[in-house]
Amino acid sequence: MTAKPSQRNSGRRLHRIFAAALCIAAALASRTAVAADQISVTLDQATVMKMPDKVSTVVVGNPLIADVTVQSGGILVITGKGYGTTNVVALDQTGKILMDRPVQVRGPRDGVIIVYRGADRESYNCSPNCEQRITLGDAPKFFDATLNQTVTRNGQAASQK
Repeated sequence: MTAKPSQRNSGRRLHRIFAAALCIAAALASRTAVAADQISVTLDQATVMKMPDKVSTVVVGNPLIADVTVQSGGILVITGKGYGTTNVVALDQTGKILMDRPVQVRGPRDGVIIVYRGADRESYNCSPNCEQRITLGDAPKFFDATLNQTVTRNGQAASQK
């Protein structure tokens, strides 16, 4: 018994749909695995993680996005420096990769208000009161004025010790 052309086309169509569904499922599983492996850090904040044993060298893909500090006991402190994605790689003495994890640095979510004055942007932290906040992307005049005030305040605090 021979299949009719319409039955063969229907079988091929089902085969293609099944193959496409498998490809989509594999892509989603891969994406979920990467997302689960990703280290998320808020800009200007730090997160702590335990490194694998026998790490000799730690490399940051883009130090403008994240910075790392190695602490005793195999602790790694990752600080968000700029928006974006980079990676952290840990190597042993022979150069073998022990860890390679993506790092995503995002802006703060709570209490930050963005004000636009024409094309110029200003950021304020409004929890509980609104105060100037230095944020990448703010207008240079606002950013510099806020940074200068912060440096002056920190200098005064250091001299009080």
